[in-house]
Amino acid sequence: MARPYDNPPRLPEGERVDLHAFIPGHGPLEIEIGPGRGAFLLERAAAAPEARLLAIEVRRKWATLVDQRLAPTGRARVVCEDARIALARLGPDGSVARAYLHFPDPWWKKRHQKRLVLVDALLDELARLLVEGGELFVQTDVPARAEQYALRISSHRAFEPAGDTEGSPELAHNPYGARSNREKRCEADGLPIHRLRWRRIAA
Repeated sequence: MARPYDNPPRLPEGERVDLHAFIPGHGPLEIEIGPGRGAFLLERAAAAPEARLLAIEVRRKWATLVDQRLAPTGRARVVCEDARIALARLGPDGSVARAYLHFPDPWWKKRHQKRLVLVDALLDELARLLVEGGELFVQTDVPARAEQYALRISSHRAFEPAGDTEGSPELAHNPYGARSNREKRCEADGLPIHRLRWRRIAA
């Protein structure tokens, strides 16, 4: 017996996926990794009607439900994939204007380290996909994670900090007119949020 989310939206078959064919149009391409319930993606679609949006979500339920809500826009999709695998299939190189990761890596125990999303291999793929000057935006409510991300990404050869002050990735506010579900929860609970941004530099 089929379950409700047995056939979630997926990327097309094949070794490579042309983003311009998958999400047709002429606006800038943006990628969100791990949209969850989709609050940021839905609000971003409204705030930036010129943008084409792709989100990669590993959970079948949320990929299915959020993709269904975005379908009427004709310029935003959610696919049920593992981002660590899916990004390597996307192209062409230098075609993405922005990439977002909101509150990634909620695992602490040593045995869960293999599940971490924001690792060097993922940064390499994002660097390949981002246009020169493209943005990578990361948020977390865990200070230790913020320090880890700041060190890892700032040391990557393809990225330079692009925060409020020169040489720092830190931002005081979210500049994208959209908030994730966790971001809203943190703000409601008065928890500090670390917002970090980098820019893709020339190869």
